[in-house]
Amino acid sequence: MSKLFKTITLGDIQAPNRILMAPLTRGRSTKEHVPQPIMAEYYAQRAAAGLIISEATGISQEGLGWPFAPGIWSDEQVEAWKPIVAAVHAKGGRIVCQLWHMGRLVHPSFLNDQPPVSSSPVTPYELAYDSAAKVNERLHAHTYDGTKPYERPRELKLEEIPRVIQDYRKAARNAMKAGFDGVQLHAANGYLIDQFLRESCNKRTDQYGGPIENRLRLLKEVATALVEEIGAGKVGVRLSPNGDTQGCNDRHPFDLFTAAAQVLQDLNVSYLELREPDFEGTFGKAEVTPVGDLIRRVFKNPLILNSDYKKAKSDAVLDTGRADAVSFGRTYIANPDLVHRLKTDTPLNKDNMKTWYSRGA
Repeated sequence: MSKLFKTITLGDIQAPNRILMAPLTRGRSTKEHVPQPIMAEYYAQRAAAGLIISEATGISQEGLGWPFAPGIWSDEQVEAWKPIVAAVHAKGGRIVCQLWHMGRLVHPSFLNDQPPVSSSPVTPYELAYDSAAKVNERLHAHTYDGTKPYERPRELKLEEIPRVIQDYRKAARNAMKAGFDGVQLHAANGYLIDQFLRESCNKRTDQYGGPIENRLRLLKEVATALVEEIGAGKVGVRLSPNGDTQGCNDRHPFDLFTAAAQVLQDLNVSYLELREPDFEGTFGKAEVTPVGDLIRRVFKNPLILNSDYKKAKSDAVLDTGRADAVSFGRTYIANPDLVHRLKTDTPLNKDNMKTWYSRGA
């Protein structure tokens, strides 16, 4: 039998299979970022997944700049999440909340026309080490009035960093109040944590910039705060090591991300998910060979791989020990019964990009 259907322990979570649902932004909340009832049906339909990682969920208004994306900083948002999480549990499923701060990718229109924050005042793509950054991607900040040019962020001040860490702590507590089985720290895809990790974004000269150990500091402090708040068994992390993502890049990804993985192993987080497209990726292409094999040497807890996986490719990475589980994203949008389809070799429906961010069913 395929290892995809074997059980796995992810910290405090006992998963019945190794087919995980990756985080997928859908834009189905209100303008106040309050989750809506349609989300309960959506997630419950996919409860057979070994684990559902929720769509990226804002930890604060400062960190959320995607139209109709959900948040988890207010009591109203927490109450709205409760029936959604309960619907997943009623179907026998497990779900964690992905905690998100977008940093410089938030458009000022979400912030009363104030600039967004980042590690440094560098506009996306301004200094990216560049092959994947295309001109038409440079005008890509999502707003309620369509896409607009990114605007220059301001550098997050030293004295503000404890407040951001506190926002993550509060979001984790709120996720527990809402009934989630844990949280995933979104440290990938060019968002705030990634903006501190990678040198194309981080031009600081204080203890959060310069050498790798300094650029890892915010990741370590936030992950430590989450572990202290809810326990290591309820905390997972997502990274995207192998190339440009939304203008965020680094010339030394192997050194940087193996060091990041060691930090996370030392904290004993429950799992690490890597979004690593290959050179022929269908939604982002690699610029360097996957870093996952090096990360595997230092990160001993469950390692989850993501991006363009089908059953055969999934079986291969599980059989060779390169990963312990696989997360599926776009495939899950079109195939809510993905576990059944993979088990019975039923053909998969193809996802339709036009429906990815639609607000209706």
